[in-house]
Amino acid sequence: MFRKILIANRGEIACRIMKTAKRMGIGTVAVYSDADADALHVEMADEAIHLGPPPAAQSYLLIDKIIAACKETGAEAVHPGYGFLSERAAFARALAEANIVFIGPNPRAIEAMGDKIESKKFASAANVNVVPGYLGVIESPEEAVKIARDIGYPVMLKASAGGGGKGMRIAFNDAETVEGFTRARSEAASSFGDDRVFVEKFIVNPRHIEIQVLGDKHGNVIHLNERECSIQRRNQKVIEEAPSPLLDEKTRAEMGAQAVALAKAVDYDSAGTVEFVAGQDKSFYFLEMNTRLQVEHPVTELITGIDLVEQMIRVAAGEPLQLSQEGVKIKGWAVESRIYAEDPTRNFLPSIGRLVKYAPPEEKRENGITVRNDTGVTEGREISIHYDPMIAKLVTHASERVVAIQAQADALDRFVIDGIRHNIPFLSSLMQSPRWRSGALSTGFIAEEYPEGFSAPAPEGALAETLAAVATLIDHIGNARKRQISGQLRNGRPVEFARDRVCILGDKRFDVAIEEQGEALIVRFQEGDRRVHRISSDWRPGETVLKADVDGHTIYVQTRPILNGYELSHQGVSAAARVYTQREAELVAYMPKKKDAGVSKHLLCPMPGLVKTIDVAEGQEVKAGEALCMVEAMKMENVLRAERDVTIKKIVAKAGDSLAVDAVIMEFA
Repeated sequence: MFRKILIANRGEIACRIMKTAKRMGIGTVAVYSDADADALHVEMADEAIHLGPPPAAQSYLLIDKIIAACKETGAEAVHPGYGFLSERAAFARALAEANIVFIGPNPRAIEAMGDKIESKKFASAANVNVVPGYLGVIESPEEAVKIARDIGYPVMLKASAGGGGKGMRIAFNDAETVEGFTRARSEAASSFGDDRVFVEKFIVNPRHIEIQVLGDKHGNVIHLNERECSIQRRNQKVIEEAPSPLLDEKTRAEMGAQAVALAKAVDYDSAGTVEFVAGQDKSFYFLEMNTRLQVEHPVTELITGIDLVEQMIRVAAGEPLQLSQEGVKIKGWAVESRIYAEDPTRNFLPSIGRLVKYAPPEEKRENGITVRNDTGVTEGREISIHYDPMIAKLVTHASERVVAIQAQADALDRFVIDGIRHNIPFLSSLMQSPRWRSGALSTGFIAEEYPEGFSAPAPEGALAETLAAVATLIDHIGNARKRQISGQLRNGRPVEFARDRVCILGDKRFDVAIEEQGEALIVRFQEGDRRVHRISSDWRPGETVLKADVDGHTIYVQTRPILNGYELSHQGVSAAARVYTQREAELVAYMPKKKDAGVSKHLLCPMPGLVKTIDVAEGQEVKAGEALCMVEAMKMENVLRAERDVTIKKIVAKAGDSLAVDAVIMEFA
C-alpha cells in the first residue's frame, strides 16, 4: 500500500479523498493556487505545494508542476478527484513515465471513454443501447443545423471532451442550434482545451440514470447499482439519489450488465460511471462514460456501505477486488443536494464573497438517519470567481425514500450560510414539491416546475400559521428576558405581560392570544378556524437556527434579526415577522410604506465576471429575449438578454472588461 499520495485537486473533493487516505493511514499532499493558499484542503493535508496563479491553466492543470510536487514530497501516487486532470490520458501517462501511480483507470480506457464520440462507437460494438446521433466532428454552425434537421429536433449539442454540464446545449430549432453550437464550442475550448462538438437526439421527458462500475487490474468488473440524477439545471446536476425510483429489478440488472460489458470492453480498472438516458417506459440509452470519481458518489457509498475512494486506492495499488456482484446490496435510500454559491432569484447566477457565517448541520447517524456533508470551505473563507461555485454536498440516508427526503429537508433548514447568495432556499422549496416526493421525475423537472425561475414563495396556509406561532414564541422569549432586567419587577415578580398579540408575517396579519403552559407556549389564533398551537423551544436570542416542537412535530427555522423583528426561513419560504401589542399594531398601521423604485434603465452585471461579447450597438432597438451581451464567470458563459423591448442608449462596458457585481454594462433609453 502507498505511504503517501498527492491529491491533484481542490475544494470538497480534495478534502473528501484526504479523509479516506487518513483513515487508511496514508499521508497526504495538497496542491494549491494563490487563491487557495488558506483553503481547507491545504489545512487538512500533511504537506502542501504551491502551483501558481489562480487560473486553473496556470496552476491545477500544469502536469509538470504536479509531477515535480510528487518528487519533492515523495508522493507515490496521485488521486485526481474529478474535473481538472482527472480524465486526461496524457496526465496518467506522464505520471507513469515518472514512476508515479495514477489512482484512476489506465490511459487507454480514459481515451476510449473520455472522448464522447469514440465512447459511443465502443458502446455500439459492445451491444450497448446508444442514442441516435451524428458521431463525427462538426466544423461549423451551418453543418450543425443540417445534421440537426436530419436527426430531427430537439437535439443535444455536446462537447466531445465535456463534463459537468459544460459545453452542452439543447436546441429545438435552427436558430438555437447555431447559438448552441457556438456556445458549446466556446465553453469546451475554455474548460477542456478541446472545441469538438457533436450532435445527438434529445430524448423528450427523459430521466438521467447512471450505473457505478468498479474494476481492478485483474480483469474483475462489477457494478454498484444506480443513481438517478434527473433534477438538473443547464445540464448540471442539482439533486441526486440512489437508488432510482424508476427502476425495477429487471431493468436495474439489464442496465448494470450493459455497463459492465462496456467497462470490460475497454479493460476498465478503477471506479467509473456509465451514464444512461432513460424513458418513462424504462427504455434506456447510453450517453457517456465518466472515467473518474463522480460528484454524486456519496449516495452510492451510503446505500452500499462501500468507500469508493478506498476501493480506487486499493485497485491502484494492485489489489484485487474483494467484492462480488452478489455481495453488492441496496440498503435504504440516499439523497444528495449540491449547495452552490449562486443566486436562485437571479436565474442562478454565480455569487462570490466571504462566508461571514458557515454552519452546516452536524454530521451524524441517529435513529436510522445519516447526515453527511462533504465540503471544502469553513467560516471566514472566500468563494472565488476562479473555480466551480459548489460549496458542499449535503447527503442524507434512511431506510425509505420519503424518510431520506424529509431528513434532507430538515438538514437544509439547519444549514446556515451568510455573506454570499446560495441556493439553499431553492433546494428547500424543491424538497417540498409533491412531484419530487412522488418520484415523477425528468431532466425537465426544474424548467417545468419553475417556468418563471425561482422566487422565495410567501408563506401560506398552515405553514404561515406555523411561522406566525414561531414568531410569537420568539417575541415572548425576548419579552421574558426584558422583564427580568432592573425595574421590571413588582414585589419580586415579573410584570404581567399582555396576552393579546398581533403578528405581521410578510403582508399577512394574525391576531393571537398567548398563555404559558409549563415550558410551552399556547398560541390561539383569533380568526378563521381559531386554531390552537402548542409550541416549545430552548432557543435563545442570537442563535440562528431555532429548533421547536410544534404540536408534537419537530421543525427547524432560521432566524435573522431585522428592525423590530426577525426574518424567518423554513422549507424555502422566507418572510419578515414582527409581533406587536394591539396598541403597537394600531400605531404601526399609520406608518407609510416604501414604494417600488420601478423598472431599471440600466443593464447591471449580475455577478463578478469577464465580458466576453457585446452583442448590440448604441441606438439599436432590441426585442425582449434578444441577447445583449455575454459574461463569463466560474467557468460558465452567461448570456444576458433583454427583459423587455428597449433601445440601447449607451454602452458602458466593452469585451474584455472585468466587472464587479452590479457594475453598469449599458443604459437603455
